[in-house]
Amino acid sequence: MPASPHHTTFADWLRSHAVPLAHLDAEAPLDDLEPLRGIIGDARVVAIGENSHFITEFALMRQRILRFLVERCGFTVLAFEYGFSEGFPLDAWARGEGTDDDLATHLDAAIPVGLDDPLRWIRRHNRTASPPVRFAGIDIPAAGGSLLPALTPVADYLHEIDPETLPMVETATRIAGSFAGPSAASAAPAWSRLPTAEQDALTAALLRLLIRFRAVEALYVSRGDRHRYDVALRCLEAACHADYGFRAMAGLYAGTGLTADTSARDVYMAGSVLWHLQRFAPGTRVVLAAHNAHIQKTPVSFHGHLTGLPMGQHLHRSLGDDYVALALTSIAGHTADMRPDENARFGFTVENTELEPPEQGSVEAAFADAGLGLGLADLRRARPGIPGDAGLAPGPDRIRIQSAYLHTPVLEAFDAILNVPASTVADGLGGRGGRRGG
Repeated sequence: MPASPHHTTFADWLRSHAVPLAHLDAEAPLDDLEPLRGIIGDARVVAIGENSHFITEFALMRQRILRFLVERCGFTVLAFEYGFSEGFPLDAWARGEGTDDDLATHLDAAIPVGLDDPLRWIRRHNRTASPPVRFAGIDIPAAGGSLLPALTPVADYLHEIDPETLPMVETATRIAGSFAGPSAASAAPAWSRLPTAEQDALTAALLRLLIRFRAVEALYVSRGDRHRYDVALRCLEAACHADYGFRAMAGLYAGTGLTADTSARDVYMAGSVLWHLQRFAPGTRVVLAAHNAHIQKTPVSFHGHLTGLPMGQHLHRSLGDDYVALALTSIAGHTADMRPDENARFGFTVENTELEPPEQGSVEAAFADAGLGLGLADLRRARPGIPGDAGLAPGPDRIRIQSAYLHTPVLEAFDAILNVPASTVADGLGGRGGRRGG
């Protein structure tokens, strides 16, 4: 639809306000990223998204932004869409424990969402840096695929602190082990085939353990120490949220789910970010890496149905302007569509899908219409009420999510957009279809 002659289109606004970026090379000079400094200000948490996992250009851009925020802005923590319980060994490795080759063992069972290169850079950086950059996992275990990475440290803790509860832990562990997988895509179908009595027994055991943890907190801390209690409780909460997630997803796919019921994972991730913030040194600033749909500040809806309240919405409510969300997207190229497949290694296949031209109304179409390639736009300057915005047409109402679109008010959802002209799917994912990207 043609724009009103009295309004400036969002594409026109981008032509005047977007900043071109010079590099995608992760090791390139960082001067072109200096405009980020004004966007992030004094924020304590800066989230860097991506519209799809497994994209080469997004990984490179994240790596450059991580370097910029650490080297020039004093950030000292990388928080990642990775299991809370599984994150502690990676933090130790990043600070110099073990050998360089140990990382492959740590990540062997994990979905390859681009964690290897940032961790290796942090380990190199920490050889000469003070204070060191830390790593923090924030997610439910195994991307929702298994409760075992969270239940194992809980069992170890209770074996020493409260052995009377071990039968409950053993029940939960036995049932959780019967459907465990490397991701929710593989575990959820197996969970759905469990007898209802087993599903309910697992939930009951986890809930009883959780309530006991909270009810006898003073006893547990007196028998051990505060930090170990806090970690064990957070691991148990991860198992509870993951268990809830199986029921929520089953209801969603059956068409009987409760409104926004998939929020359990995102509220756990938001809580984990705040958990780490409270325990690191005062003034700690965190780089947070997760999917765009997790970091956005607005609710997630599909086909008009509210499916979830994302991590970014929870963090924005808790932190206000101390939380900044940077989305990454692309105009053209290929994307990594994830198709459920129980027989695949991670419970899904990655299809290398060629992107269609951007839909009108999308932020990608605006970048294309503006003739912009690699660039950065501070969306806050385009929001209603900003001085000088008179006559600006409404902002985009959708953003890519893999090869589809998530409909949301983009100017409210994110503080800035980083756009790449074309995206390619990383090699070695066992995907199929399309041209392999590099």
